[in-house]
Amino acid sequence: MNKETLKQAIADNQIEIPNYKIIKRHFDFEEFGNYVFVGIRRAGKSFLLYQRIQQLLAQGMKWDEMLYINFEDERLSSISAKDLNLLLEVHWEMYGKKPILFLDEIQNIAGWEKFARRLADSKHRVYITGSNAKMLSGDIQTTLGGRYIAIDVYPYDFEEFLEANDFGFSTNALISTQEKAAFLRQFNNYFYFGGFPEGAILSSKRDYLTSVYQKIFLGDIAMRHSVENTFALKILFKKLAECVKQPVSFNRLANIISSTGAKISTNTVINYIDYAKDAWLITPIQNIASKIVDKESNPKYYFIDNGLLNLFLLDGNTSLLENLVAINLLRKYGRNDAVFFYNKGVEVDFFVPEAQLALQVCYNLADEETRKREVNALLQLSKRLEIKKMQIITKDEESVITQNDKTIEILPIWKWLLKS
Repeated sequence: MNKETLKQAIADNQIEIPNYKIIKRHFDFEEFGNYVFVGIRRAGKSFLLYQRIQQLLAQGMKWDEMLYINFEDERLSSISAKDLNLLLEVHWEMYGKKPILFLDEIQNIAGWEKFARRLADSKHRVYITGSNAKMLSGDIQTTLGGRYIAIDVYPYDFEEFLEANDFGFSTNALISTQEKAAFLRQFNNYFYFGGFPEGAILSSKRDYLTSVYQKIFLGDIAMRHSVENTFALKILFKKLAECVKQPVSFNRLANIISSTGAKISTNTVINYIDYAKDAWLITPIQNIASKIVDKESNPKYYFIDNGLLNLFLLDGNTSLLENLVAINLLRKYGRNDAVFFYNKGVEVDFFVPEAQLALQVCYNLADEETRKREVNALLQLSKRLEIKKMQIITKDEESVITQNDKTIEILPIWKWLLKS
């Protein structure tokens, strides 16, 4: 790797990064923490690095104390793990100082983990991004030795989406009919097209989402894992989208796909789902009432962003509503063993043990039988588990139900998102 090329890339970034418009994400950096940011492609991981760099520049730090490099820069296509130390050499030649390192899309460099650990061992402060969840597998966590804080990065939450569109709104403020209509237009955009940062401000949102999905499907899944049966892979994701809201087993998915003429084994379905989880396209939620085998083999699957899910659906409002609630819960409480559903004699859409929170999701409660079913499920669950808070999330309705000395809050999805 040529040092002069590295110097040119570093200098170009120093000019460009201060000029980026940043929508401040809801994350506070610890001053002396080392971070690894992971998440789906185009979720805004690089902009978290820009956000931190701009914060440090505003605090008076200079570029002679920071080094940012993007490993997707085509000028660095020949760089390998053995060349990574050149970054430190080049910065020392340029400035004679030990830098904070910002390493963007480092998963493109095979063997990067040992370099990252050495940086931490030598007391460098380091910020790393990567698009593949395998960066945080058990093997790599062992290699990093617990020296980095792992942060999951999602597309925008609703508040960030509003800020990106320069739309201010308070749930407590009295607003006119016209203002509320404008607000609901913003919400509908978020509901149907999701929160990818670049897509949030585009008018042709569906075209953008199709492009993102194709890059995930072809680049992060099919090509990365040498999947030859891309037709079966495509049918699998379509079926997973149609099954949002209900558990689905590996065997059932294999049978459905095979019935289309794309013969596929259960083991292959398991592998394909693992690839999709690694790429952050989907995420599972398990039944907390099941035995461990059923937990693993019969979960619900949700898409990491409503915009991607909506690419597969026709008239999918109920699925989009539940998907949005699921992702918001996972964003808040974590992806691993933090959010569950309950299905054993009574069905409840979501249960969060940490918050002792039980939630039902229902598009509308106008039908009295539907209302009774949703309320009774929560009341029944409260007799089985320790629950402090019960909610029903709807598209538009808001009220409070008190029954059997229990309180159930009914909230429209947009208000629940902002309160969360």
